[in-house]
Amino acid sequence: MDWINLAAATLRISAPLLLAGMAGLLSYQVGLINIALEGLMLAGAFAGVAIGYELGSTWLGVGGAVIVGAVLGAAFAFAVVTMRANLIVAGLAMNTFAVGGTAYLMKIIYDQSGTFTPEGLSKLPLLDIPLVEKIPVLGEVVSGHSPLVYISWVMVPVTSVFLYRTVVGGHIRAVGEFPNAAETAGISVKGMQYLALILGGALCGLGGAYLSLGNLALFRERMTNDRGFIALAAVYFAAARPKWTAVACLVFGFFEALQVRLQLRDTFLPNEFLNMMPYLMVVVALVLISVRKEWRKGW
Repeated sequence: MDWINLAAATLRISAPLLLAGMAGLLSYQVGLINIALEGLMLAGAFAGVAIGYELGSTWLGVGGAVIVGAVLGAAFAFAVVTMRANLIVAGLAMNTFAVGGTAYLMKIIYDQSGTFTPEGLSKLPLLDIPLVEKIPVLGEVVSGHSPLVYISWVMVPVTSVFLYRTVVGGHIRAVGEFPNAAETAGISVKGMQYLALILGGALCGLGGAYLSLGNLALFRERMTNDRGFIALAAVYFAAARPKWTAVACLVFGFFEALQVRLQLRDTFLPNEFLNMMPYLMVVVALVLISVRKEWRKGW
């Protein structure tokens, strides 16, 4: 097996998971479970292709995906924060809306079903890192990716600094840990929750844009393929810490890249089992989370 290509593929596949993971982490920090990550990513993926095609610019499509994600994040915040809708119900409604809405718009606007591949719209250019690209092995792994791959990894330390080194980040964490005390101290609980969900929506939109514009220039129905739920599992597995959330996303990305390569080789494992591998890791992660909580209770 070509381990260099496997490592490079892991970085590419992990990119949307990282962006959605940071979005779920922000929501977690204000005490909210963002089940809508999947739908926000899917809406961003469609918006990226549609806006990029209509405006004739891939980068404008990326910007449009971020804006659409932020707007839908605000709508989700309005439902769960202002209207006090049930988090799970509202999240599932957003996911259902994204699945049905993108398929409907693709049919109504472009008369396409299943997959929409617009003519004249190109994917984002690959970015070679000067000097690094010439280093054996390292250059082959980390250089030559879509710009959004690098942005996704930059967002990990940015999110960490934002949460732990800024006043607003401190307010967000205070709202999640001690909402009553935060409100007494003059911190707007609803305001911080809105901020976290809107920023999370923007990150999900960016993750969706990577799926539809990062390596290809197309939109496919349900193309997020449960990545939002995998990212949410990574957040809980890492106890909402940016560094360990990134590690968890990388592990999930590795197993997805591995199963693709194993399918191309003659192995004794059936394809159904190989397809199941990334999701099996999610189940294992959730089991470990449950065991960890019970173990802590015992102490």
